[in-house]
Amino acid sequence: MADSLEDAIALGYERRDRAAMQPTIDYFLQLLGQHPQSALMLYEVGGAYDTDGQESVAVGYYERALAAGLDGDPLRRCLLQYGSTLRNLDRFEESLSVLERARREFPDSDSVRLFLALSLHAASRSDAAVAELIELAADRITTPEVSRYDAALRGNAAYLANRDDLR
Repeated sequence: MADSLEDAIALGYERRDRAAMQPTIDYFLQLLGQHPQSALMLYEVGGAYDTDGQESVAVGYYERALAAGLDGDPLRRCLLQYGSTLRNLDRFEESLSVLERARREFPDSDSVRLFLALSLHAASRSDAAVAELIELAADRITTPEVSRYDAALRGNAAYLANRDDLR
């Protein structure tokens, strides 16, 4: 028996089989039944459905988790996964809105920036997607070779982002 909700969630992940998600979904639904007001459990149930490819079901749980006041790193993960799921459902503008919120609230999250670039690309905003990736590379690749071209990389990223905004 798990000592805390966090321990119970960790146990669910430990037992998870991505090729057969129904036992994990059932386990997380059981935990949600024990903690019906838990924003974290709403998020975890959504994530389990998402992993199982049931994006339409996952969306509702993500929305409920956000409305229930999810915060901290679970909020970052939820926004990322929700935005990605919306992209997978061809709801590109909603995806961008969610991921741009995540980018504002978690500016240091590399994963948010990567998924934002994916959604920009899916929304036919390829210049902005490449700009996001160039900025991420300039921020994170700090070798002397790349750092030497920092201004040029950032200038090109700004140019591409502006080109995309003008369309």
